[in-house]
Amino acid sequence: MRHLARNLTASIALALSLVSLPCSAETIRLAVQKTGTFSWELAAIRENGLDKAANLSLEVTELASTEAGKIAMRAGNADIMLSDWLWVSRERALGARLTFYPYSSALGAVMVPANSPIKTLADLRGRKLAVAGGAIDKSWLLLQARMKQDGIDLKSEATIVYGAPPLLAAKTLDGEMDASLNFWNFCAQLEAKGFRRVAGIEDILPKLGAKGAVAAVGYVFDEEWATKNRDVVARFIAMTRKAKELLATSDTAWDKIAPLTGTADPAVLGAYRTRYREGIPRRSIADEEADARVLYRVLAEIGGRDLVGPAAELDPGTFYRAPGD
Repeated sequence: MRHLARNLTASIALALSLVSLPCSAETIRLAVQKTGTFSWELAAIRENGLDKAANLSLEVTELASTEAGKIAMRAGNADIMLSDWLWVSRERALGARLTFYPYSSALGAVMVPANSPIKTLADLRGRKLAVAGGAIDKSWLLLQARMKQDGIDLKSEATIVYGAPPLLAAKTLDGEMDASLNFWNFCAQLEAKGFRRVAGIEDILPKLGAKGAVAAVGYVFDEEWATKNRDVVARFIAMTRKAKELLATSDTAWDKIAPLTGTADPAVLGAYRTRYREGIPRRSIADEEADARVLYRVLAEIGGRDLVGPAAELDPGTFYRAPGD
């Protein structure tokens, strides 16, 4: 009897220990641009244990550019990356079943020195304008579309200089450009150095038919993978929402992010914080998609097939619906 009791006690202890063991965390492979803002969000997630709370293991591959992320996604070497709904829709039209969930509505702006005579967008005529991202950059095309409403062909009526965002930001600071249209984080740098915003791209969107702030950048993943891992995707989205809310409400949460931004300048860090917070998506997926559909038509008209591929309309299914959306 004593032997039986000992065996019974051991069995109960083993069963209890197995019950108490947590389920192994599901792994999500992330393709992250090394200098991008996604790394800021991931730092907040890890610092505050949000990944563990969501029972997720984040396997991060740092890449040099968004193009490298697209290659990783196409090759099946990443589950999630950041890109825009324009690229997702184009890929869907070409047969790839990718889908998009909003990450940020932060957009670039036309920036000029504080004492510049340029006061309005119309004043860009005859000026030297630096444009980051190339000839088919979304912000640049949207700016052109807005100016054409006023009868101004900015592409031919201004001197346009294309280049890499950090290079153009440096040249703008050195006074080599009259104005600059750059990505939002580089605009924040210029803002902290005393430059003035003539107009943010978000300011011109209503004139182009949008009804609110549009999340141009989002988490991109394969539709089939998301269907098979719906709960994992839901936990990932809930985790990132918590990280954004933390960064929106806590200045202390930015302490761990500061080294990742490449600057120790309090003014620049403050500008990053402000603009990041302004870009946190707050709208419904239905509203986001409706505005994206309107802007897609604008971009398709001005950018043509080189930009959007064979589809004249935003592909159905471009936007992903998470539980509760």
